[in-house]
Amino acid sequence: MAVPLLPGYGGFLAGADVCSRAPPELGSGFRGPGRDAGTFRLIDLDLSKYDRIAARFRIEQREGLSSLKSGIDTKNKPFNALIEQIEHVATHSTDPMLLTGPTGAGKSLLARRIYELKKQRRSVEGAFIEVNCATLRGDAAMSALFGHRKGAFTGAVHDRAGLLIAANRGLLFLDEVGELGLDEQAMLLRALEEKTFLPLGADVEQCSDFQLITGTNRDLAQEVHAGKFREDLLARINLWTFRLPGLRDRREDIEPNIRYELDQFARRSGTKIAFNKEAAARFLQFATSDSATWQANFRDLGAAVTRMATLASGGRITVDIVGQEISRLRSAWSDLEPDQDHELLESVLGTDKIKSMDRFDRVQLADVLRVCSQSRCLSQAGRTLFAVSRQDKKQPNDADRLRKYLGRFGLTWAVIARDSQCATYLRRNELTA
Repeated sequence: MAVPLLPGYGGFLAGADVCSRAPPELGSGFRGPGRDAGTFRLIDLDLSKYDRIAARFRIEQREGLSSLKSGIDTKNKPFNALIEQIEHVATHSTDPMLLTGPTGAGKSLLARRIYELKKQRRSVEGAFIEVNCATLRGDAAMSALFGHRKGAFTGAVHDRAGLLIAANRGLLFLDEVGELGLDEQAMLLRALEEKTFLPLGADVEQCSDFQLITGTNRDLAQEVHAGKFREDLLARINLWTFRLPGLRDRREDIEPNIRYELDQFARRSGTKIAFNKEAAARFLQFATSDSATWQANFRDLGAAVTRMATLASGGRITVDIVGQEISRLRSAWSDLEPDQDHELLESVLGTDKIKSMDRFDRVQLADVLRVCSQSRCLSQAGRTLFAVSRQDKKQPNDADRLRKYLGRFGLTWAVIARDSQCATYLRRNELTA
């Protein structure tokens, strides 16, 4: 029997107490008093408790977002949207997460914050185990991750449980996962899929039910192509991939991060430090300028604030201190600037061939490659490169001249056009603009 929506109930009937008695069978005669066809009882629910539950969920979400951002009031919209998605995945999924991005972008800190959020929401019970895979090599890598039995290799004088066991019912963060060897990758894949693994020298498998976050600043797809990373492992760990932007891509977040670093310094030292007004304006102007490359991202920023706070007399960072720090940063970044010609040539020729080239040829060829990268075809590149000398030729054949020049180094237009490393390098350094 259809039940009409009643005024005052807002159309809400789900969850209401609805009771009915079936009507009598046909032919049973007329219904008299007391013989109702059906009885319904509607209870108007108090929706305030649902409002309170919804409000609590919203508060928990805001707290989760704040925790993932370390309490920093970030302004960058793409970053905030990224954190919102990470918060949702962290609280609704136990699948692996892959954090990518440049060195110093905050992958390690974010992984720990994700763990804290999961533990608060009771998604994990165990410990947070962090491993930098760049420090693991050979038997030491196998032993550290999967454990070993006494006598498994030279120096194995005691049993070792391994970090996967330590992460049972917790979260394992493998930073720089691209540094793992292929053997370790194979064992990690099995541990992920079957929750079991065999320690070195053991006859009995061990079990560990852990959640996994991995971090890398490498292009793992390229590593797969180069045979350095297992394709099946990448498919397993990149179900959720999040790329953290560098500090240069979040310039509006530099000011709140400076305040955060000052708060961190105060907690460590017990001394509250602040900028003079003029000093704050000068450092922020520099920090958000194009000349501030922030090559190590938040590590650079944290180190800069720590140095200035340490030198501050009377708890105030002055213009002079800021000036010294700006000079220090510029000098450090200048020392770290790569030899762009060398990197570009290495991407197409390889290190050994570059060593046999004169500096004259290296400089010239690097410029030719840049022009080629900006050109649609060999002829267009030739016209650009021979723009002056071609005027004196009755029948200039720029494409042929360029083809012969490239041939001296074993290069062809097809090689340059399809060389992804060269193209990636040029885009990264904005040489194609």
